[in-house]
Parts: sequence; structure tokens; C-alpha cells
Amino acid sequence: MPELPEVETIVRQIRSAVVGRRIERASLRHHDVLREVTGRALERGLAGARVTGLERRAKHAVFRLDRGTRFVIQPGMTGGIHVVGTGERDRYAVLRLGLDDGRTLLYRDIRRFGTLLLLDAGAWRRYDAALGPEPLAPDFSARDLARALGRSRQAIKKALMDQKLLAGVGNIYANEALFEAGIDPSKPAADLAPAAWGGLNRAVRRILRAAIRSQGSTIRDYRTGTGESGGFQLRFKVYEREGEPCLHCGTTLTGTHAIDARITVFCHRCQR
Repeated sequence: MPELPEVETIVRQIRSAVVGRRIERASLRHHDVLREVTGRALERGLAGARVTGLERRAKHAVFRLDRGTRFVIQPGMTGGIHVVGTGERDRYAVLRLGLDDGRTLLYRDIRRFGTLLLLDAGAWRRYDAALGPEPLAPDFSARDLARALGRSRQAIKKALMDQKLLAGVGNIYANEALFEAGIDPSKPAADLAPAAWGGLNRAVRRILRAAIRSQGSTIRDYRTGTGESGGFQLRFKVYEREGEPCLHCGTTLTGTHAIDARITVFCHRCQR
């Protein structure tokens, strides 16, 4: 957390508040979230820059700046991005960016598992190239999914979450998509039958789109860009339902950490 739907929700909600705004001040409170940039270089690189665009890439919010650089936030497990009023305080604030309209772009991170980067054009191209394709790209097909994952000997659930193979899918939505597609999460990706890729691609895209419509899933810390809870957790069919009956067949759902050390919940009957 946050995964693709949560970051997409945040980006959509704060885009109009930040694009076109100039960053008047940059104040970094904690340095342990930085990657490949010092705190001083980050503050200097942000102060005075104008935000010309904001997009999501994988699980990242990517701010395009008029200096040709990109400021990248990967919220990690407990991070959040909000635009708040002047003088508003937050004990978990990591970075505060004062905007030219008097408001503040705030990055908060309770346990500081997130990452902040400031990349020039070349560094961004390299960073972007190391990420897998976007599963919600308009022309992303079952063939594309098979091409991305089909040579991996990893369990299909683990392959789905490998950001170098496919961008944006994490534990929650891998669980839900594999249940939707009726696929055993421990099955090696390379062993999936050709027909299975079509069902899996449809399931991944449907689950992600439904989660975006629900503004993501709030398990503990995630809040939308407007500070509200997401709603997709109310629609989980397997995630966090270990020991409960399958909603399709009534079989008791099984939970295991054996696949990738994170909880995998599945139905023995529906996901053979």
C-alpha cells in the first residue's frame, strides 16, 4: 500500500491544485526517505520551480517541473500526499512545499517507508525504463501480459507484483485478480495455459478500475488526496478473508505466507 489505484486516486484529486503552481518554499523534515539526492539538493531543486504536470507511473506520483526535472514520490506503505491550508500542522509531515497560492503540498509518512527522488531527464528515462508496462494502458492486451510475465518461473502472484515485469500491482490486487481469474497463485507464471492469460488480463484490469472508482482501499493508514478513506476494502472477495467462506462456492478460504512472505488468500476449489 498504496498500490496503483491509491496513487491514481491521489494524483487525480490533487492535480488541479498543484499543476501550474510555483513552489515558493521546500522544507524537508526527515532525510531517510531520500534516494539518490541529498536533502539540500532536493530543497534547492524544488524551491522556485513550477509544476507543469502530474501523472502516476506504477506506484509513483510524478511531478514534472519547468526545470526539466521530475520530482517523484513513491508513498510506500504509510505515505500520503495532500494539499492543505496555510499553517496546517501534521506530526507525520516529511516534506512541506509552500505553493504560490498560499497552500502547502504535504507529504506525510507515518513509518517513512516511502521514497523521494529528484531526477533529471536522463535519470528519469532510465528509471522509467526499469519499470514494467502499465496494465491499464488502453491497448494493453493478454498478449502483452503474457509477454511481460510468461517467461518467469516465479509464482504467478509474485510475478504480478514484480514492478520490473508489470507496473503498479501489489499484494491486495494480485490476490483479488487471481481469485477473479480462477488461477492458483502458486502456479509458475511460465506454466499458465495460453487461454489463462486472457482471463487474467481482464481480471487485473477490471479489479484495478473498480478500485479506482472506489478511491482505493483503506486497510490502516491510506487516505485519499482529500483525506478520506477509500472504499474498495468493502468489496474484497479474498484479501483479509482467510478462514471465511468463499463467496462463490462456500469453501473455507486459505491463507499462506509461503509464496512471497506476504499473505496470500485463495480458494482451493475456485483456484485450482
